[in-house]
Amino acid sequence: MPSGPERFVAAPTYTTEFAKARELLLAHPGRWRIIYHYDGDGIASASSATRALLRLGYGVRASPLVGVERGRMADLLRGPPTPTLIVDTGASWLDLYAEQTAPVIILDHHKYPGAPEPPALPGHVAFVNPLDWGVDGMFELCAATLTWLFTVFLDPANWDNAPWGLSGAIADRQHQGGFRGLNATLVDEAAARSLVTVRTGLALLGPTVGDAVAHAIDPYVRGLSGRAAETRAFLEMHGIAPDRPLGSLEAAEERRLTAALLARLEAQGVRPEFVEMLTQRIYTVPSLGITANELSNLQNACGRIGEPGVGIAVALGDARALARAREAEVTWRQGILTGLRRIEDEGVHTLPALQWFESPETPLAGTQAGLAMNYLLDARRPVFVRTAAERALKVSARGTLHLVEQGLDLAGACRTAAALVGGEGGGHRVAAGATIPADRWDGFLTEANRLIAAQLPLSGGATA
Repeated sequence: MPSGPERFVAAPTYTTEFAKARELLLAHPGRWRIIYHYDGDGIASASSATRALLRLGYGVRASPLVGVERGRMADLLRGPPTPTLIVDTGASWLDLYAEQTAPVIILDHHKYPGAPEPPALPGHVAFVNPLDWGVDGMFELCAATLTWLFTVFLDPANWDNAPWGLSGAIADRQHQGGFRGLNATLVDEAAARSLVTVRTGLALLGPTVGDAVAHAIDPYVRGLSGRAAETRAFLEMHGIAPDRPLGSLEAAEERRLTAALLARLEAQGVRPEFVEMLTQRIYTVPSLGITANELSNLQNACGRIGEPGVGIAVALGDARALARAREAEVTWRQGILTGLRRIEDEGVHTLPALQWFESPETPLAGTQAGLAMNYLLDARRPVFVRTAAERALKVSARGTLHLVEQGLDLAGACRTAAALVGGEGGGHRVAAGATIPADRWDGFLTEANRLIAAQLPLSGGATA
């Protein structure tokens, strides 16, 4: 068993950054504010941080950041000086924290200007980012696993934040193809400590086989997902009763169902790495009686329906919050299915280097775009989705790791195109976003198309 988190990474900045953050936090006991991104990774990060601070006897006030914009962060920082821990966001605005008089700790895995060389920061600001140690924040460590690791630096008892580390990584899709790098080290440690158990199985959730297939979003199966009658006919054709409990299938039945679904996914042109997601590692959390995969969905749902605090309350053992999170998951899943069915039926707009659509389900647009990219759309070019907000347009962009390997950098494209029209953007190479003035969509889209065409120059801006 590894001797401790200090040995997990050889780069000296790894322990130096964590040590500064730990010393700053322990030197200021009392009430801390946690600012977190409202998605599944951010909620999981805030959950681990809240549990760790409460374990220290500190008070906590958690504030979600819905719009990832400099102005919104500045607004949250206004008011009486308060020690602040920022997770899964904030790396792009390091100059803001130098202006604060109270301590500020930032735990973020996103690329920041000048990475991997952070600017000089005053003593009251600690910035921890895996890019500084040569660890890829898009593949090898998300905000939730970063925050989990930080809490272990505070106190080894916080290894029990494993469920939130794993669920956040799953929410950020870092489990695709199996955990790697520092994520894999942390998962192995959690398994060695019996905090999770690991098995391979069908990536379907639901009380019955029929419910699981008809409500499947990842994978989304064309002609079955969102369609109860068609699902029933499909299952009966393969000799499987739709009303059977999902866990009651015998091995031969599960193999038959898996083969039939694989054939459907392959026929709809899904890339092999997403076809393979039909069967994946399932991480069961004995202390909670659910899987980290299910917990990830609950957290995503709470954030996307506007109740991210409920996700944190679940981590604190609130039974009423868990019941509310389950209700939210139903609403969240149905909203995603609505958008994906609309894309399946109506298609999207296509430019030489990208494709795009508009979604009225504003909080779910990014999730719809990511799943549509994986299961429904042309895999040779990334997808953008726009939604209206007050005085602005919110844009989410999604690609695939295959396109990233070909040169795609959505973070750079969104940042540059947004700046050109008076907005701001950023994120990861595979998933990014922007906020732009409401009347500048055409200009943004034209510039994004030009930038991506330069990144993916073959076949009109994409590769097969």
